[in-house]
Amino acid sequence: MLTTLLYQPHDDSLLSGDEANIKAWKQSHDAILWLNIDGELTPALQQMLQADFGLHPLALQDASRDRHPPKIEAFEDHTFLLLRGLSASSESINCDNILLALFVGKRFIITRHSARSLSIERTMNEVMAGNLSMKLGTGALSLKISRFVVKRYHKILFDLESRLEELESIMLTTADDKILAEVVLYKTDLTRLRRNFHYHVELFNSLRDEPSLPFDEQLAHEINDVCEHQHRAASLADLFYQVSSDLIDGYISISAHRLNNIMKVLTIITAIFVPLTFIAGIYGMNFEFIPELKHHNGYFIVWGVMITITIVLLLLFRKRKWL
Repeated sequence: MLTTLLYQPHDDSLLSGDEANIKAWKQSHDAILWLNIDGELTPALQQMLQADFGLHPLALQDASRDRHPPKIEAFEDHTFLLLRGLSASSESINCDNILLALFVGKRFIITRHSARSLSIERTMNEVMAGNLSMKLGTGALSLKISRFVVKRYHKILFDLESRLEELESIMLTTADDKILAEVVLYKTDLTRLRRNFHYHVELFNSLRDEPSLPFDEQLAHEINDVCEHQHRAASLADLFYQVSSDLIDGYISISAHRLNNIMKVLTIITAIFVPLTFIAGIYGMNFEFIPELKHHNGYFIVWGVMITITIVLLLLFRKRKWL
């Protein structure tokens, strides 16, 4: 689906429409056009974008893919940004990504996403509601989209922080393999997110250090703000990845400690019953001539010896602090 927003500076008007706005934009010398493509970037669309906006075919090829690392590429009259955002249904760390392509020129911004993008929708709604003006320029508009993209990640990371704190408290009292499985999944998801964030950090650092058209000095503060948001997301992902690793190691250590305590108890029980079993085994043999068998108080003497051995062993274990 193709939608457009056409802004006319001379009368501060905004017109929402379809492909027909492209013709009006081409006839104007100062109008600003936002062309949004929701879905497949067909060969016919690619040809139109090359002819009307001068977009490079290789950049269009990257924008048409569903999987590609985030990147930035500067051309003579525009900048190509490729971001990895969240799908509309993603509300947790176990999220799906969509590729978000932005071609940002002086008088146009072209966005393409393969599935519904809440960041694009929110920015468009703010423009149409008058809360965000296209007269600020296409650079400011693209940075606003980028900020919405990373803020959705922030919400997911903050929710994960609360959950990791809960799991840490539970682990101290409960040894449950379901908890371990949950933390392992979080670590896997964070590995993927960290990769995205570090791509984004490198991308916006490059834009800040070497601004390209239309990102001029007037947008320096906005670029720095997006960079800070990206750095924060990356640092949070790194932190929670380390926390997840520590929780896994802590769970394994706690489980090993509990197993050692169990084995210690079983070992003590075994150590006590070994001599008792030995005594019972000797006097349980079926030889006819065992001197003690005929002793009048033999039964009580054996019991006394066995009880004495048990008491002595328990005292010895306690003295060595094994109990």
